Amino acid sequence: MSRRTISDWAIAGAVAAILVFAGLSEQHSVTRLEPWGYLLLAASGLVLAARHRAPDAVLAVTGLCALGYQATGFDVPAVAFLIAVYTAVRAGRRVTAALAAVILVAALPLAVLVSVHDLGEAFAQARGALELAWLIAAAAAGEALRQAERRADEAERTREETARRRADEERLHIARELHDSLTHQISVIKVQSEAAVHVARKRGEEVPEALLAIREAGREAARELRATLEALRDDRASRPHGLAEVADLVQRARATGLAATLTIDGRHRDLPATVDRTGYRIVQESLTNIARHAAAESAWVRIEYRPDALVIRVDDNGRAAPGTTPAPGVGLLGMRERVAALGGSLRAGPRSEGGFRVLAELPVEHTA
Repeated sequence: MSRRTISDWAIAGAVAAILVFAGLSEQHSVTRLEPWGYLLLAASGLVLAARHRAPDAVLAVTGLCALGYQATGFDVPAVAFLIAVYTAVRAGRRVTAALAAVILVAALPLAVLVSVHDLGEAFAQARGALELAWLIAAAAAGEALRQAERRADEAERTREETARRRADEERLHIARELHDSLTHQISVIKVQSEAAVHVARKRGEEVPEALLAIREAGREAARELRATLEALRDDRASRPHGLAEVADLVQRARATGLAATLTIDGRHRDLPATVDRTGYRIVQESLTNIARHAAAESAWVRIEYRPDALVIRVDDNGRAAPGTTPAPGVGLLGMRERVAALGGSLRAGPRSEGGFRVLAELPVEHTA
């Protein structure tokens, strides 16, 4: 049970107790309708427990209850209705609240007339049960809080947009710095090592293992840097990638010769943007690692929509042997950080039948 629900029930119980106590304290003629009056007083307060979930319905029920217990002879103020008006206005239901107030103000004298049988006294009692000033104050309080919440939301959105824009600018700055400072140096290492290996082989000389290692490291560094720059620039796109584009990733993997398949379980539904984007990145990085390191023939991507979580599994039949520990890479570290930021879990390691598996579970219901 949420904190708001507990608070609503506490307020509803308190109002119901106050109304019933007021009814017990009041001097009125005892009639056969008296039990119904107490029941309506209690119901008028208890129904407030649903005021945030169904403000219109609560407005109607509290109004009818007020008419009912006034008709049975209880001269008790319509406190619950005032709270319902405040809640409805705060929820933006100003027209509904105004119409309900007008109807209740007009109907109260008629309800009181049932028990007092005197028109003048009926109007006086109705006015005491629901003063116009009380209605205006309740509506004004609800509107004031609604406007304050709206301004707070707008300020929060502005802060988020500013922070996002600054983050985008910083990513672009980092991408430029990496491109200007590292791309040239890595390209020099790569070209020089390639040339050295080519010259050695042309002369019929044995190529040193260290030189081959330098060449391979240069190639890998160039690929990693290029992927990093693409990721940094791609995160600035106006429409972030999501799970709807995973099929394109799988298709591109097939184009490289990898027998990749995609399976989707569960009913597709809208996900929080962060979960949707993170799911895409996990599949993208997993397929990229398979293409670079696994020497695999096949890969299987499975996306499962659970009621409270999104589960992503990417398997391959590459050269990873059971019981071995994967070398920690930047891509795998990035996946772990993305998943941890969402409060999820990620397991990555060799499969018992050979090959490698990435298994991520991302919570959906409680993702911030």
